[in-house]
Order: sequence, then C-alpha cells, then structure tokens
Amino acid sequence: MSKFEKILFKVLCGQNDNNIDFSDIQSILNSLGFEERIKGSHHIFTKNNVEEIINLQSIGKLAKSYQVRQVRNIILKYSLGIKNE
Repeated sequence: MSKFEKILFKVLCGQNDNNIDFSDIQSILNSLGFEERIKGSHHIFTKNNVEEIINLQSIGKLAKSYQVRQVRNIILKYSLGIKNE
C-alpha cells in the first residue's frame, strides 16, 4: 500500500479526523488533481468538474476535523481516488 493510499484510507475511514496532518490533506488533494492557491493562511483548492471550493486552514501541523470531513465528503461524492481515476 502506497503512502497516498494509506493517507486516503485514514481520511476515508473517519475514525481519527482530529489527528490528520495538514500536509497529508494537502498531498491528497494535490494528488487528486486539485489546484492549490494560498491567500494568507487559507489554502484554497479547486478542480474542474467539482462544484465545491475547498478552503483549508491548519491548527499547528494538524488539519481541522470539520475540514477533514468536508474533504472526505467531496472525495466520496465525486468518487475521487478510485482505481479507475
């Protein structure tokens, strides 16, 4: 299992949302083809064919738990990261 798959599994299982590294969320979104722009402390991710805009901020080195849930919901809604992608 690759590092990407391990991180994706950790996000998708939803049992540890308040203990996900911010850099891990960034790398997942970048690997899934999202474009990132940074404005102050806000990391804004967009992707063609995805309606939602993801706006993330960190708490120290960790991602905010509600933002991890938002990322999970978008991944599931658009079936991102599935083997046929």
